[in-house]
This record gives sequence, structure tokens and C-alpha cells, in this order.
Amino acid sequence: MFELDNIPFELAERANAPLLTGILRGIEREALRVDAEGNLSVRPHPRSLGSALSHPMITTDFSEALLEFITPPTHRIEDLFFHLDNIHRFTLDQLDGEILWTSSMPCLLPANENDIPVAQYGSSNNGMMKTVYRLGLGHRYGRAMQTVAGIHYNFSLPNAFWAHFHTKENSLLSLEEYKNQRYFAMIRNFRRHFWLLILLFGASPAMCSSFVGERNHALEVFPGNKALYLPYATSLRMGDLGYQSNAQESLFVCYNQKETYIQTLSRAILTPYQGYKQIGLRDATGAYRQLGEGLLQIENEFYSAIRPKRSAQPGETALMALKRRGVEYIEVRCLDIDPFNPLGISPEHVAFLDTFLLYCALKESALANNSEFKMVLSNQKTIVNRGREPGITLEHPEFGELAVDTWAKALLAAMEPVANLLDTAFESDNYSRALTKQRMCTDDLSLTPSARLLTALESSDKGYAEMSLALSHNNNQQLREQALDDQHMMKFRAIAEESLAEQTAIEANTSLSFDKFLAEYFKQYQTLL
Repeated sequence: MFELDNIPFELAERANAPLLTGILRGIEREALRVDAEGNLSVRPHPRSLGSALSHPMITTDFSEALLEFITPPTHRIEDLFFHLDNIHRFTLDQLDGEILWTSSMPCLLPANENDIPVAQYGSSNNGMMKTVYRLGLGHRYGRAMQTVAGIHYNFSLPNAFWAHFHTKENSLLSLEEYKNQRYFAMIRNFRRHFWLLILLFGASPAMCSSFVGERNHALEVFPGNKALYLPYATSLRMGDLGYQSNAQESLFVCYNQKETYIQTLSRAILTPYQGYKQIGLRDATGAYRQLGEGLLQIENEFYSAIRPKRSAQPGETALMALKRRGVEYIEVRCLDIDPFNPLGISPEHVAFLDTFLLYCALKESALANNSEFKMVLSNQKTIVNRGREPGITLEHPEFGELAVDTWAKALLAAMEPVANLLDTAFESDNYSRALTKQRMCTDDLSLTPSARLLTALESSDKGYAEMSLALSHNNNQQLREQALDDQHMMKFRAIAEESLAEQTAIEANTSLSFDKFLAEYFKQYQTLL
């Protein structure tokens, strides 16, 4: 049903191992800073961590309290986690009386959303733009939603991989255009099947009532009034109360080719949206309330489970970079933080992601349409809210209503030869073992992180916030038990100082007014239509 049409067995040959060992990976892990009692930190970003604007590995996301750790791209999973571990240890050493929150759904939040501090990036045009964008998110969706944390996984296949298949298929396209088409085909396959990642790795079936506040919701009260939850939920972070936007549900983004993707998002940025026009571009004092009045302020606001990415140059929009130089890598954005892991993700998890993504890259991928776009969204909502419910079904474009259990097992079976190819290339059994573990979770959904978290909540005498705080203290303690060695500590301190100096230099060289900078920036979207 879901097997690869033609398994490329030549990838198993030793001479072709670099086609797979050349995979580049990166992790972006978000984590809230909280005080010892689990309250959201209202302190500024610690200066000892460097500049949130220019540090290559430690920055902030929406809130000043929401740290984001970025590993450098690496070929080996071991190196990936070496970097991630070191970033965590250095950061914890710099925190004064604070810890890292270990869950995707946030800690105790202030009763007044305006007390959630928005991230600050200094006085340069780039820095001001980043802050205004986040102010706009707060006006559009509320600041509480912007305290939700996740993990992004960056993945790219080497040029040699694409060149091999470019030649094998006798493609008449340029290699760059061939890569673009294949990456978008991979994205389409990912979107058809990423519900499986939410089912297996979702870890946010419950939340603290302080996150919901006065908003309407369909959550239930956990027995003993310990939390708000849904009994069969997997990842409420990926649902209506998390990183989703009802306004964006009207936006059909076409993933059939690079051009249609770019044009769709550019149009959403430039076309005024009535609900956001009412917010206004500026307040009574003339200060910006948001970057624009379109459905999207910039392309980053599109809350997709996966994005095609290209590193942008200073002043260049992400879509312009993609237009000019094509897809460089893909960013997976549907991953919850594992609250039972100090780093929020494990090497076994990454091995499964590699297998899943390579399967999506090798599988034939039909073009998508608006009907399938809506089906993908419907399936996502079903898995988010009811993924572990016995007998639950999803919509399939060919087979109609299909049981989650049937579909999941068929996908895992189809991924087996892909895991074997990766095992052969890396001379290990890590990939087949990761696949076997997820087969066990599919057979027994009580083994999934979402079910484990509800079990822990049930057996605890604490509520969600208190239990998550205890997990956070435990995870932080595990990391603190082995301090970063002097050599790496000095290296991180030097990078922090360099980033502060870089921000100072950027601000000193800022001559263009912010209004003109913003106008020039948005002109780029006009040329992409």
C-alpha cells in the first residue's frame, strides 16, 4: 500500500555510502526560563549568554524568556547531540536562580498577558523588526500562545545524493531545479504522513489552566483538578490552542513547486486581512503594533509543520532567498519537547526522523490540491485531539476512511528497507532499532510520550504545573551534574562576547530609518508575485 515503488538498492553499496552519510542535521530547541517555583521569568535575556540578535547558537524566540538553542549543522548524530548537550550545560551555568522548563506547554503564566515580556533585540533595524514582528504576534494571537515551546529539526540530503538520481532518471532539468522539485515532492509526502510523528512523539496532552485563561476551549478537567486535558490527545501544542491559527486555515499554500509556494505566501503577506487591519499598523504614539496588515506579517508567521528553507543574507527575505538560490534544507516543525529527556529529544528519535524523511524523499509524490490540503488539516486535528482513541480513523485520498492503526503499521513496514539502507551506510543498527521501538509504540500507545505524561499526572499528587516543575528540576539537575569543561566554557564565553560586539557594530552602522528599511524589505515581496 505504501511501499517504495523502486527501492534504490544501489544506496546500500559501500561506494555509495557518502550519498547518505552526507546528510546534514540540525536541531533548534526552545525552552522557557522559569524561576525555582515555576513562574515565567520576567528578567531580560542574560547578558552572559551573549546577544540574542547575533549569537549563532543561543537566541530567543517570541518571549524574552523563551530561549532557543541552535546546533551547527553536523553529519553525525553523535556530534549533533554533543553540541546540543554543551549548549544546555553552558546556558544552565549562566542562569542565576532560574531553570529551563522541560515541557512544550508553558509554566505558570502571569494573569495579565501584557506581563509576558516580548523579546528584545536592540536598536538596529533588523533587531527592531524582530521585536515588532513579535509584538504583532501578541496582538494577533495573544502573548500566552507565544510561550509554547517545541523542537525544529533541520535536514538536508547531500548534493551527491541528488546528482545520483538526477543522472539515474536522465532528467533534463538543471540539477538545482531538479533538487527543488524533489524537495517539494518530499514535503508533499511529509504532509500526507506527519500525523504519524504527532502520534508517536506528541507530548502535550495536558496543560496548566493559566495558559488558557479566559479563552473558550473544549478541554476537560483532569480528575482531581490537576490540569486541563483531552483523554486521547497527543499534542495540544499542534492544535487550536497551540501553534495554530484559525485565520490561516483559509490560506491554501501550494507545495507543488517552488514558484507557487513563494507566490502564495507573498500574496498572503501583501493582501490586507480585515481582522488584522483592525489592530492597526501603529498605536496613538506612532509606535509599530505589527509589521503589516496582511494575513501574514512575514513568511515565518505561516504555522506549517514543515518548511523549505534557504539561508538568507542580511536584509533579504526568506522567500527571496528561496527564489534566488533554491531549497537548501527542510525544517520539521511539528515536534514536541520530550519532557522525560533533559535535551528534549534523543538520538533514537533523530534516527527515526531520518528514516521517515528519507522515505518521504524516495517515495513517488503526486501533486497536491486544495482538497488534499483540507484533508491534511483535518487529519492533523484528529490526531492532535483524539490520536490514541481506540478505533479512530483518518481520511485517505485513495482508500477513504482508514484506521490509524492500519495506516501507521503500513507506513512503518514501508520504512523498513529505508532503515536498512541507513544502517548499511552508517555501519550500525541504530535506524532499524529506532523503527522497532516505534513499532512497539504503535502496538501499545501507552508507551507514547503523551500517554506516559498522563499516566505520570494520574499517579502524581501534583497538578500539571507542579509535576512539570519537578520534571524540569530533575532534568536540569542531570545536566548540572557534569559541568562543561574549561575549554568549551571558554569557547562559549568568547562566542557570547563576540556576539555582543557584533550587535554593537550593527547598531553603529545603522543609518537608514526604520520606516525606510521596512519599506525596502517589503518591496521584495512585490517582485515575487
